[in-house]
Amino acid sequence: MQTEQVMRNIAALLRATGAGFEHVVRTTVFLADLEEFAAMNAVYGRFVVDPPPARATVQVARLPRDVRVEIDAIAVLPET
Repeated sequence: MQTEQVMRNIAALLRATGAGFEHVVRTTVFLADLEEFAAMNAVYGRFVVDPPPARATVQVARLPRDVRVEIDAIAVLPET
């Protein structure tokens, strides 16, 4: 499952803007196979904070470069 790397990438992008997962308000998870939902969710849950952001999860026919998971995150950045 590629979720670990995807979540690390999102964490790095958030850090670069002075934010963290506590600033994420919405995610969309695209999975190549919904049978992988439980495994994805276990990794996802290690990164998000309580309360978790709103989330939609959908199965798609194909993702770029034939990856298994892609996650879109929307964050409200802290004021600087």
